Amino acid sequence: MELRHIRYFVAVAEELHFRRAAERLHVAQPAVSEQIRKLEEELGVRLFDRTQHKVALTDAGAALLTEAHRVLRHAEAARLAARNAIGRPGSELRIGYVPTALLASIPRIVRRVGAAMPTLQTTMEPGAGVELVDAVRAGELDVAVVSLPVPAAGVRVTHLGDQGAVAVFPVSHAHAMKPHVSLAQIAPERIVVLPRDVDRPFYDAVLAACHDAGISPTLLEMPDAQIDRMLLAVATGNGMAVLPACVGERYAEAGVRFVPLHGDSPAVAAGIVSSRHSEHLPTVAFLRAASRTVEERPHVASGVSTVAA
Repeated sequence: MELRHIRYFVAVAEELHFRRAAERLHVAQPAVSEQIRKLEEELGVRLFDRTQHKVALTDAGAALLTEAHRVLRHAEAARLAARNAIGRPGSELRIGYVPTALLASIPRIVRRVGAAMPTLQTTMEPGAGVELVDAVRAGELDVAVVSLPVPAAGVRVTHLGDQGAVAVFPVSHAHAMKPHVSLAQIAPERIVVLPRDVDRPFYDAVLAACHDAGISPTLLEMPDAQIDRMLLAVATGNGMAVLPACVGERYAEAGVRFVPLHGDSPAVAAGIVSSRHSEHLPTVAFLRAASRTVEERPHVASGVSTVAA
């Protein structure tokens, strides 16, 4: 399947008219019809229902259209990345991060890299894990800090080690001043969680740990990935929360207490996703600084390893 086939298909799917699609593409109508025919033959499905009076997408065509838009967006991002690389040699570092995976050391690493590269401009964008990996793969981001595992085809994954979890309680809660709690102790509580798509590895780790502890919690899922809103829900008595330990290191939110979980506590690995063969100097410097930082943390048993998929 060629990119040209995808462009022709999208034009016809959006116009639902072969002549208008041809005009939009600045080609002759027979060329459009021929490319659609070749695409249907290659895929082994009919993409359009055609009559003398109308053109309509089949179910297969509708399914392809969603992915075709994604392919064209990624192709455009790749084109822009290649063109912009000439104009931004080492001048920008684009970092994506999952809010629940951003270790407290990451901002320090960014400052360290920035101190060594005074003209560097750094942007940090929150997002969901799988979407951030796709953005790195498409050249829209240089690196992404995520929970592991993630789909790693075509990217490099630098492991930052494992982290445990903390329970989050309102300050007036009976467990708020304890040195630690177990999942069994908080079993009757309603657990406030972020949407699963934001951080699937940690979300699934929480459910697995609850299952291992023999409890079936009631989950209150937040509408978005804003940790501030999540902590506010806890502070106002909507339930308690279970979050990666790094969130407790970054936040000192009034109205809540972070209490370490022990026993059957969920744990998740954090990592940095980057382009598989990146020669972008800020990216290389960021990965090196992250590796040195983890090596300086003796409590991280797994150390740093790099996997190319």
